[in-house]
Amino acid sequence: MGRLPLTLCLSFLLMATVSFGVPPKKSIDVPFGRNYFPTWAFDHIKYLKGGSEVHLVLDKYSGTGFQSKGSYLFGHFSMHIKMVPGDSAGTVTAFYLSSQNSEHDEIDFEFLGNRTGHPYILQTNVFTGGKGNREQRIYLWFDPSKNYHSYSVLWNMHQIVFFVDDVPIRVFKNSKDIGVKFPFNQPMKIYSSLWNADDWATRGGLEKTNWKNAPFVASYKGFHIDGCEASVNAKFCETRGKRWWDKKEFQDLDANQYKRLKWVRKRYTIYNYCTDRVRFPKPPPECSRDRDI
Repeated sequence: MGRLPLTLCLSFLLMATVSFGVPPKKSIDVPFGRNYFPTWAFDHIKYLKGGSEVHLVLDKYSGTGFQSKGSYLFGHFSMHIKMVPGDSAGTVTAFYLSSQNSEHDEIDFEFLGNRTGHPYILQTNVFTGGKGNREQRIYLWFDPSKNYHSYSVLWNMHQIVFFVDDVPIRVFKNSKDIGVKFPFNQPMKIYSSLWNADDWATRGGLEKTNWKNAPFVASYKGFHIDGCEASVNAKFCETRGKRWWDKKEFQDLDANQYKRLKWVRKRYTIYNYCTDRVRFPKPPPECSRDRDI
């Protein structure tokens, strides 16, 4: 990628001078094998530094991926990722939580590659009861292929918050009282993968993966999981209400965090389903509570 525009650099410096609200509890880095195992194309996963760092490899034959050993109802889930550098058009690096049934719940980070000199796009989505269509897309205020950055999800009974380096980039509140389903009784596993999606990922599929640049490599470390572990069929967390993420300060963003969220939306949002009047002539009911409109 090329240099970031001056406006992005100045915005990042401004952000660094503003105090944050209460971030999630600090993640604890552990080896890959503590919490995860590979799920497909085992020969496309490379282990470094005793498993404390992992590289996912994509070539014209296959991508690869991994998943958590446990299933979880609520918690804090974090990963340090360095994206595919250079010409990454057509590739998708995904980090997400998902339950395992037809009416599944899902919480998505998807990093859409781009041509050299053009920025990555981060797409987030939330599925509840099998229903998604809640895409939001942003640019990042840094080049995610240059260094490791933290991407995390805080999930409790009150809200789901997407964080990038402790900056909230999206919130999905529990709006069951106004008829919007919220993930609360389907344990989810955590997944990550690197794969070819050049039929849609970059400029709607107009930019195809250049296999001359293969292999493409996404790098991972951290592998932090701090959640309420449950069997796949469990519908209740025995420690609900007793963990740090259940405390009052994590039931909503505070003023400084909302200020950061507003900053992201104003400067970096390029698509928000809540403001798409072609798809949704009437805004979905959760949009107002999530402060997306």
